[in-house]
Amino acid sequence: MNDQPVTLKDVAALAGVHPATVSRALNPETRLLVSDETADRILAAADSLGYRPNTVARSLRTRRSSTVGVLIPDLNNPLFPPIVRGIEDRLAAAGYVALIGNTDADDSRERLVFELMRDRHVDGFVFATARLRSPLLAEAAAARIPVVLVNRYAAGYGFPAVSVNNEAGIAQVVEHLVALGHRRIAHVAGPQDISTGLSRYRGFVEAMQANGLPVEPDMVAHAAAYSIDEGERCCRELLSAESGCTAIAAANDMLAVGCYAALESAGLSCPKDISVVGFNDMPFIDRLTPPLTSVSFAHYEVGIEAGRLILEQIARVQGSGSRGAGRPREADGSREGGGLSRVGGLSEGGLSEGGGLGEAGLGEAGLGEGGPESATNGDGGRAMDGGMVHYLTPELKIRGSTGPPAHVIVGHESTPH
Repeated sequence: MNDQPVTLKDVAALAGVHPATVSRALNPETRLLVSDETADRILAAADSLGYRPNTVARSLRTRRSSTVGVLIPDLNNPLFPPIVRGIEDRLAAAGYVALIGNTDADDSRERLVFELMRDRHVDGFVFATARLRSPLLAEAAAARIPVVLVNRYAAGYGFPAVSVNNEAGIAQVVEHLVALGHRRIAHVAGPQDISTGLSRYRGFVEAMQANGLPVEPDMVAHAAAYSIDEGERCCRELLSAESGCTAIAAANDMLAVGCYAALESAGLSCPKDISVVGFNDMPFIDRLTPPLTSVSFAHYEVGIEAGRLILEQIARVQGSGSRGAGRPREADGSREGGGLSRVGGLSEGGLSEGGGLGEAGLGEAGLGEGGPESATNGDGGRAMDGGMVHYLTPELKIRGSTGPPAHVIVGHESTPH
């Protein structure tokens, strides 16, 4: 049995043509250069021999691979599989394949995955890992790599993003709790170097102020990561402060699940003693005891939209003759220590010389001009330094984890409800 792969020369010999003619006939972009009769003969020969094109060799020649790198911070988080599925389905419809990389929210691992995917000449990236200040995004912007941000956004780089409207979602949480009679509402905030953590915290503060309620320091606990362990730690911190909170608005469902664990350890009941609300409405979150009230949005549609946007970005770059996400031949020696040797030269919304943030970079709170204050345009997007945030509308799913407070709070004193 011959284990050697079938080559272009083998197909050419069987079809009675030159190998270059076979190459043109098997490439959809150049097939019109070959007569129909010759192309049919070549295709029949390739089929009979079981020829498969060497996509790696082709990508080295064309700097295109019909693949997109998708970086996910935590595949254990049930939020991301439906988003990834949406990305994959939209890419597949256009003949692209998604390469998935899990970073475990670790910068060095993210760098490794990014570099390996660039070496494989992916045509673009979808980042679900973006931080508000990111050397990796700065490098991608400087190299004009097609990039779309998903679930998070970052000003200063000019990349389009797809996200739920975080401020509107957390405002629905506060309004719901206030309507139930809660006045001492605590917040387990997400990481403040991530747009979801910062915008939900800011939205929480604004919603509390709009209802005439104070946000005291001991009523907010900041999580270092979106994890169950951090949610449990933050909830314990809130309980130990004895702030008299009757409800907790968590920045995401993983943190809310951690709150469940802390309340159980403290001998407290949800929602009888303290109501808990999450954000993201992860799959199966309605199976908890009690089922978690959470801000919902269409996860799969987020992925579909991200897939559509990255295909647009790739088409724009390839149409301009740029090489796309693959590493330029001269770039291997241009970086030291994984950083940028030169960042200057980016246009509006990029980074200034020396890696500092330009005029359209991050504002005092880290969101810059693309932050919550920006006006939303007519199609649900928001301009952001050359990119656009495409927002999905949130909807609060009310379940068994929220109810009226057991006591009406007057100042720090409580009376039976």
